[in-house]
Amino acid sequence: MKVRTKNIIDLISVLVLLISIYLGYKGYKMGIFTSVSSLRKFLNQYGVWAPIIFMILQIIQIIIPVIPGGLTTAFGVVMFGPLWGFIYNYISICLGSVIVFFISRFFGKEVVLAIFGKENFQKYHKWLRHEKYNKFFAWAILLPVAPDDFLCYFSGLTDMEFKTFVKIILFCKPPSIFLYSMGLVLGIKTIFKSFA
Repeated sequence: MKVRTKNIIDLISVLVLLISIYLGYKGYKMGIFTSVSSLRKFLNQYGVWAPIIFMILQIIQIIIPVIPGGLTTAFGVVMFGPLWGFIYNYISICLGSVIVFFISRFFGKEVVLAIFGKENFQKYHKWLRHEKYNKFFAWAILLPVAPDDFLCYFSGLTDMEFKTFVKIILFCKPPSIFLYSMGLVLGIKTIFKSFA
């Protein structure tokens, strides 16, 4: 039974990765991920479906980091308001983080190197089997200064249990999402005014 469950999870991970790569490539070719203003223009055409589209794009942005996640997080608040922007960001960032953990655990070190490069990997290599990595990861996710997307991928390479990873993401993400959102929202509003 455990083997069957693992096979299903592995298959889902592969499918999500392939779909995300395809959608990320299409989005990049369409110019959706090249700037915050192009993302806003793209979402506006979907009306009531905009939140769902935004969350899908936010998840893809975590899986295939093209623009800084802090910008898209702040964009969610500008687009949907403080409360709903926070909720949409929280749901999509948590889901995206879980997906990249599984991708990394399934595909291994090669996928992390392919996305982030050897230099980034080497900076954190000492933490790979470190006994205090869980605490380090929790603090890194809590504070809005760490490379969260990379660390979620990196965590999939460690001995961290999945339930521990999920707890850290669920409880430590909200403060950093709030700080990113509120800290950058004024800057993004200024950018939007220039495109109005």
